This record gives sequence, structure tokens and C-alpha cells, in this order.
Amino acid sequence: MPSSGSRVEPIVFVIDDDISVRESLELLLRSAGLHAQIFACAEDFLAHPRAFAPTCVVLDVSLPQVTGLELQQRIAVDRPDMPIIFITGHGDVPMTVKAMKAGAVEFLTKPFNDETLLQAIHDAIERSREALESHMALRALHDSYATLTPREREVMALVVSGLLNKQIGGELGISEITVKMHRGKVMQKMSADSLPELVNMAAKLRLSPPRDRKR
Repeated sequence: MPSSGSRVEPIVFVIDDDISVRESLELLLRSAGLHAQIFACAEDFLAHPRAFAPTCVVLDVSLPQVTGLELQQRIAVDRPDMPIIFITGHGDVPMTVKAMKAGAVEFLTKPFNDETLLQAIHDAIERSREALESHMALRALHDSYATLTPREREVMALVVSGLLNKQIGGELGISEITVKMHRGKVMQKMSADSLPELVNMAAKLRLSPPRDRKR
């Protein structure tokens, strides 16, 4: 997976069973400097290797076998960082509402304005980029937490709960000096510059409060 600081080329996936639509969209996207990958059905798209890059899907609602709405449900589970722009030749209000409630960023009826589609794609790619960066930052946080010893995790949990070093020592049956040592290791391994930052990290990790501790 690329680092959060890298700028990976975004990919626009187009899924439509109409060859004329696929070809026109591919030409439009490439003329706009966008990297496009084209599929005739949902099955071909699902068989394609996962790309760790900012992405979005321009998706026809009325696909054979696996429909656009059914594919949307799969993407929502497996790729929440992949926004969907629906296109259709015969959309209706209930279909539009269902798609938007399920997370679609846009629902366009053919024929649609090229600029409208391109703007929706750029917005979707930016949303995907932010989601990927957030995911990679959380993954790095979990990796850092995994380097902590069991005792350091206990100390971290008590530190972020608001206890002082002396109180933590009493809770764990260790000296205040030992607590300070473990606390310093926690801050170092987690790359935390301050207690508020460590508290924020614990919240992102969804750490449970220390057990058996009365508040």
C-alpha cells in the first residue's frame, strides 16, 4: 500500500453494458487527463485486482445479472473509500433515493452534461483520497500500538483515562519511576508529542477503559 504522503494516480472505473457509452466515457475521461478502466459488467469489475489508489466508479444502474444497486452494496462493504456515480437512461425517483441513501455521490440521467460528470468525478476522487489517507493513518496507528508491551498498554490505558503517575503506580502495583519509564516508552513508540495527542490516538483506536476501575 502506498504511503499517505504519496500522490498516486487516481483511477475512474466505468461499468456499463452499452459499448457506445463505454467508448464515449473512456474518450471523455482520457481527454480530461483521467486514467480510466472500462468494464461491460459488474462481474468483470469484481474479478479485477483491487487498486490502492484514489478511485471512483461511474456505474450504470441497469446492468445484467448483478445490477448497479447490487454492486453498490458490495462496494460499500469492501471498498468504502470508493465513491459511486450512477448513470442511467431511465432513472426514477425511488431508484435515485435508494442509491443516494446507500451512499452514491451523484445520480445522472443520460444524456448528461460532460462537465457535470467530470466535476462529480473530481469531487468523488478527492473524497476517496481523503478516505484512503485516513485509513492508512489508522493502520499506522494500529501498527504502532502493536509494538507496545502488555504493561505499556496498561499504562497507556490508565494515562489516557486521566490518572497521574502516582495513581497509575498504585493501580498496577509498580513504582512511580517505573510508571514514568513505561509512559516515556509509550509516547515514543506511539510518536505522541503530548498527552492530548495520545488521548486522541486512544480514541481512534477505540481502546476500552481499564477494567475493574471505579470512576
